[in-house]
Amino acid sequence: MSNCQYWLLKTEPREWSWDDQKSNGGISKWDGVKNKQAQNNMKSMKIGDLCFFYHSGPKERRVVGVSKVIKEWYFCGEDEGAVDIRAVGPMRQTVDLKEMKGDDGLKGFVLFKQPRLSVVPVPENVWERVCEMCGGYEEEGV
Repeated sequence: MSNCQYWLLKTEPREWSWDDQKSNGGISKWDGVKNKQAQNNMKSMKIGDLCFFYHSGPKERRVVGVSKVIKEWYFCGEDEGAVDIRAVGPMRQTVDLKEMKGDDGLKGFVLFKQPRLSVVPVPENVWERVCEMCGGYEEEGV
């Protein structure tokens, strides 16, 4: 058992998409999070934690890839903080919010209870189930 924690990072694809993440050498600063609860989640992230890269917005709402925390919380502005992430690889098959909500193994997932929260902790059993639904992810070593 590793000490790895799991997270879900939500982004509007028109603002920052999985393709943007990959084209940037796979590394980006995850910032712009205003909600205090989401910021607290980011402050709990550790190097090596894995994150679902989730497209939000009216048309997408799906897990599209996996990234890894490579730099823990730091201040990047007066009242703003960030973590740095690196793309690990795309999901073999994306899974959308409707499919996840319909899966008995995902009942009670915070994403469903607090849909506006942009950084969500993911319990290990939920991580494993979503990965299973997606057929896993490809590690590209971007």
